[in-house]
Amino acid sequence: MSRPLPDLDIADRWRLLLGEAGTGSLGAIGPQAFAMDRALAWLYGRDDGKDGPGGLAPEDRLDRHGGLGPSALSVPDWINEIHTLFPKETIERLERDAIERYGIDEVVTNPEVLARATPNVALLQAVLRTKHLMNPAVLAMARTLVAQVVRELMEKMARRVEQAFSGRRQPQRTSARGSASQFAARETLRRNLRHYDARSGRLVVREPRFRVDSRRVMEPWQLLILVDQSGSMLGSVIHAAVTAACLSGLPGIKTHLIAFDTEVVDLTGQSDDPVDLLMNVQLGGGTLIGKAVGYAADLIEVPRRAIVVVISDFYEGAEEHLLIGHVRALTAQGTTVLGLAALDERADPVYDRELAARLVDAGAHVGAMTPGQLAGWLSEKLG
Repeated sequence: MSRPLPDLDIADRWRLLLGEAGTGSLGAIGPQAFAMDRALAWLYGRDDGKDGPGGLAPEDRLDRHGGLGPSALSVPDWINEIHTLFPKETIERLERDAIERYGIDEVVTNPEVLARATPNVALLQAVLRTKHLMNPAVLAMARTLVAQVVRELMEKMARRVEQAFSGRRQPQRTSARGSASQFAARETLRRNLRHYDARSGRLVVREPRFRVDSRRVMEPWQLLILVDQSGSMLGSVIHAAVTAACLSGLPGIKTHLIAFDTEVVDLTGQSDDPVDLLMNVQLGGGTLIGKAVGYAADLIEVPRRAIVVVISDFYEGAEEHLLIGHVRALTAQGTTVLGLAALDERADPVYDRELAARLVDAGAHVGAMTPGQLAGWLSEKLG
């Protein structure tokens, strides 16, 4: 299941209901309720008393005074924020009101506005969260925007992967054979000093030496990346898709990309096209991590040369012992299991720590890594 929303105390619930009128007797509002009030005020605080787009009907109108000050949320910011603050049913109502009652259509109905938007990860997340609301024309424009953001992410990630996996030249290693460009003059001179002819003043080279470029030779490995696609993990889905695309191009690595909620979807065939992959991901629903790990276990060819990376907040929707059993069996056969609490640029460690501790006891490694850190970690394991 998705990460549970924090419970609000009774006082904060009344503050949300009363707005500015409740601050005198109830005191300051808590941070969670503050964020929720800001998101609601951004939408319903624009009510001008008119029916239809731009205003609610009188019977539906909320009396919100905006006592917390003006909000600087943009449309993408607001979309992303409500998806982290409210349950699914509330999100659907808020999005419907924004589009149908207030005419806020910058992201989901107006291709011209979308074309003027600044491509960034926040806008990409908003697009992926609302793509089911888009008409075909807007969806085509959104796909172009997604491609631009993904291309920028790919360029950054590709450099990190190259740095992590490229070997370093070791000049001290030489060979008796090589090309002219590899000729090691200093080593050749040192090895042939004993052949120096003092009478003629010449050095006879009998043992030429050439540099050997020592680059890491990758033995075949199997990398299985499992991504929780519940709504709270959207940032991880984006960066996992980009990471998998970069890793799939490395020699000696067979990369699998598997998305899961209550069902398991093998996206390996799309891993080299992260744009197409992201536009087809369905966010939300429950979470069955054990089911996904069991699916990955059946794909493993050589256990000691396989790594299973599980990207999730580890809020398991099924019996936890099933997941623990799969992980224990994998590590017992020599497979490396890595649990990642986050895979966006911030890698904020928000996850079920109790279940994570049980996974560690079963032999898994659990932590929070950025995409660059993951590439470095994999480089050490695969080298």
